[in-house]
This record gives sequence, C-alpha cells and structure tokens, in this order.
Amino acid sequence: MEKVIIIRYAEIHLKGKNRGFFEHALATNLEKSLKGYRHELHRLSGRYLIEKFDETRAEEIAFRVSRVFGVRSYSVGYLTGSELDEMYAAVRLVAPETGSFKVETHRGYKQYPMTSMEISAAIGGRLLSERKALRVDVHTPENYVYIDVRERGNALVFGSFEDGEGGMPVGTSGKGLLMISGGIDSPVAGHMMAKRGLTVELLHFHSYPYTNEGAKEKVVQLARLLSPYTQVTELTTVKVTHIQEEIHRKCAAELNVTLLRRFMFRIAERIALRRGLSCLVTGESLAQVASQTMEGLTSSNAVVTLPVLRPLIGFDKEEIIERAKKIGTFETSILPYEDCCTVFLPEHPATRPKLDYIEREEGKLEIEALVDEALGSVERITL
Repeated sequence: MEKVIIIRYAEIHLKGKNRGFFEHALATNLEKSLKGYRHELHRLSGRYLIEKFDETRAEEIAFRVSRVFGVRSYSVGYLTGSELDEMYAAVRLVAPETGSFKVETHRGYKQYPMTSMEISAAIGGRLLSERKALRVDVHTPENYVYIDVRERGNALVFGSFEDGEGGMPVGTSGKGLLMISGGIDSPVAGHMMAKRGLTVELLHFHSYPYTNEGAKEKVVQLARLLSPYTQVTELTTVKVTHIQEEIHRKCAAELNVTLLRRFMFRIAERIALRRGLSCLVTGESLAQVASQTMEGLTSSNAVVTLPVLRPLIGFDKEEIIERAKKIGTFETSILPYEDCCTVFLPEHPATRPKLDYIEREEGKLEIEALVDEALGSVERITL
C-alpha cells in the first residue's frame, strides 16, 4: 500500500484524436509545478497518478497540483492490491471514526469477480463491525469512502474529491502577451486566459522616476503570484517616461491617457511579434474608467494588427475583485503604489475621443523615435 495523489482531467477527454497532445501538455505542466519534490508521475486511463513522494509533503504537493490548469479534481489516497483485505487496510486509513458514511465503488476492471455493489457491501460491513459509532446512509452521508478497482490487480482508495482549477493545460492554445499593471484587473485577465490554455508572457510599463521601485516590485510580486497558474518565469518591463513627458508638453491634456495607451499597444505589439506571440491581452473592462469606453478601446486597437483579447470586458468591478481574491492577487494589487497611467493624469480625461482628433494630436509627436527609445529600455526580470 502506498500513498498517492490521483489527478483527473478537465476538458481533455473531449479532444478525440488530439487528446494525446493535451495529455502531454498537462503532464509537462504538472512536472514543472512539482519541480524540487521527489515524485513519479504515471498516466492511467483518464487520470494521472503521483507516486513515490515524501508522504510528509503530500499536502504541499496536492496544493501545487490544485493550481495547474487542466486538473478537474484530485484526491489524496492509497494505491493497493485489489484483494478485499488489501483494500480494507487502506479504507481504514481514510474512513471516519464516527457519523454516517457510504462506500462507493467503481470497477474500471470489469472482469473483477465481485460487482461494485458487492465490494461496497463487504467493505461497509467490515467498517460497521469494527467502528460502532458509524452508521450507513446511502442518501445523504456525512462521509464517503471511494474505491476504484483498476486493471493489473490494483485499486485506488480515497475519501474525497478536491476541486482543481479546471480549464485547459497552459501551452495548448497559443501564446500571448499580457500588459500587466499594478492594479486588480490585469492579473485576473492573465489568469483567465491561462485557464483557456494560452501561454501568457508578461509586459509592464513604468514611468521611473515618477513611479518608484516599490511600484515595480509590486508588479514583480504579482507576476510571482501568477506564476504557479501561468507557468511564467519572466517579467519584461519597459520605461515610457519620455513618451509621457512629450505627450504632456505637446498634446491636448485631455488625451494624455488615450495617447499613452496607443503607444503602449504599439510597443507591446513590437515585442510580441519579435517573440512569436499571437495576441495581446489586457485587463480592460467596458466603461470601467475613462479610457475604456468604446471610443477609447477602438483608439487602442487602431494602432495594432494583432488581436487584443479582453477577457474581463463584460465584468463589473466586484466580480473582478472576487476573482482576484480567489487567485491570491488582490492584497498585493491594492498596495498604495502608483502606476504609469496615473502620471500626468488630466483633471478631465476625454471619454469619447474622435479618432481623427486623436491622430491630429498624435501627429505632433515623433512616434517611431519614441517607440524605438522605449524598446531600448527593455529589461527582463527572472521570477
């Protein structure tokens, strides 16, 4: 008998002939998440099994598994032989001492000499005779004991199903560049796209010395919090101070944010294309702030050819905050450091700017020279 962690797929079972590709991606991501832990990962029919690990670290390993996209559920249990005595020895370790219970048996190996109901009855009867404070309740039990009889004379015994993140394995849906700020929204957007299998690289714009090192470190910490979900190992930063100063000197104040965002999109697309990425990702939500009106979003899109994915576009702020709390980024996001979009923020920013007006004002700037200077400030930070 050996303690194991049983991992079940999410949507992978729907993938038909491409299923092997998705299974391989999931296994690769599981191995990355368990780097530094002694273990062996084996594939069974429709699931993976983690074996040969330090049992005192089972909780840590299970927690890491829980944050890998593609994992629908997992259980900490035991791998045993399929003889009744062997299965019962494991059942005694997962069964409750008191209260109501039910034994549920699944026979993956249909040639096993007992039916599922016969196995459940035999195991349940032994538990009742040994633990007098237990009672059977097949309708609404307080506890479950699960037995899964497998091929090759093995069985899996466990006491609960724990929820995984679900979704698709990261790396199965292409690659994109997330424009991550220090706010609440963009980390949530990155998490959501990674859940759909997108490999998400991270790009942050800063305005040093108007924004300080604390603001930058805040984003580094957000990137680290995202890393277990997204598998990302690096954060790219770009300085846009000179662009903001030029906009502030030469253009209408009400367009400060709109023009800056157009530059950000240009720079992000250049970086994405150099790295072979196929889309940009932002945390924008329709009508949440002045720059996120339809006119503002259209203005940003107008300067790039790559698709811009906005997974939060229809979310309200409370929904986004709840997701941020769930993935563990909220407390860091609300730390009181300014990001570059707050520098030179006009008192009355344009909410519905016309594209021809934007382009006229932007014509006062040396666009390519400013973009090239920004690209010269690229810094890559290992997480």
